[in-house]
Amino acid sequence: MLRIHFNDADLARTRLAPAPDPLFEVAASMHRLQSGRGRWAYAGWYREARRDLREQGLERALRSVLLPLYPRAAYYPDFLTPSSGVEGLEAGLEALLATPAERVAEEVGMLDRLIGAPGWAGRLGEQEVRREFVGVLRAYHDAVVVPHQDRIQARIEAERAARGRGLLHGGVEGMLAGLGSMFRWCPPVLEVAYPRQTQDRDLYLNGRGLTLVPSYFNWGEPVAFADPGLPPVLWYSLLHEPAARPLREEDPERSLVNLLGRARAVALRAAAGGATTGEIARAAGVSASAASRHATVLRDAGLITTARHGAAVLHTLTPAGASVLRAARSAAGEAAVDGRVELS
Repeated sequence: MLRIHFNDADLARTRLAPAPDPLFEVAASMHRLQSGRGRWAYAGWYREARRDLREQGLERALRSVLLPLYPRAAYYPDFLTPSSGVEGLEAGLEALLATPAERVAEEVGMLDRLIGAPGWAGRLGEQEVRREFVGVLRAYHDAVVVPHQDRIQARIEAERAARGRGLLHGGVEGMLAGLGSMFRWCPPVLEVAYPRQTQDRDLYLNGRGLTLVPSYFNWGEPVAFADPGLPPVLWYSLLHEPAARPLREEDPERSLVNLLGRARAVALRAAAGGATTGEIARAAGVSASAASRHATVLRDAGLITTARHGAAVLHTLTPAGASVLRAARSAAGEAAVDGRVELS
């Protein structure tokens, strides 16, 4: 577990990033390529990414240059995802290039001790080698992240809208309390689920505040810098699972099937995390046109709202829709306590 300690100044300086962090999305997307965990939620992206990397001649660079530095493990070097990355790709790459050689050597050495680093990584302290590495990073980003930017940004904006409701109702503490199942707000400490192989740790913000960065490609536990002296940033998953999979018998929202029908119940549940029409279609097992019709019915009933972001159409809950979903979950919980749960 990671325990993040706030004071009043930290609460005032805590913010939610307005856009994805490109360099962290690069890192997290490489973890998706290395693991089958959550693969179903990224199935379309995975197929396209492997195809595009192959067609653009990047497979060898991925295997020999990138993946060894971004292992899906408890540690990879902090300098690869600088805090200024939230300002955009160029800002992040400039910060990566500007990292002092001593720090690069220290972090690569830690990677080597903990997991193992490629032999050439020791030369990353040299500017020319680092510039070549940045070129590979940029090519990878262009190949597998840029084609999905509209969808990624749409999901980030849906998350910001959801967190904004918490902020309006309860201030920063309300926002922190609503971050999801991997967080627990116990004032003045935010308890964060952390990888099991990582020891419990405490992070004292000491008036620096915290930057919360939703991540499209991160799956599972949130991620923070290993070095507590760096600017406090916490990257966390958009939690695709509730939006992307069908309803199961044990799901508390199952009772909505009797009210709305199965496909519309799935659509409403999916919209809780922000979902495109395609994502609703995949979750409900219907065609895109049928998913669009179901979304229209829910929108006309005032349960969801729809916005276009570039080529993507994003559906999110209205306050009324959130109330319906919350009531279904609450009723299911009460029924479970009474031993009266009935599954359709």
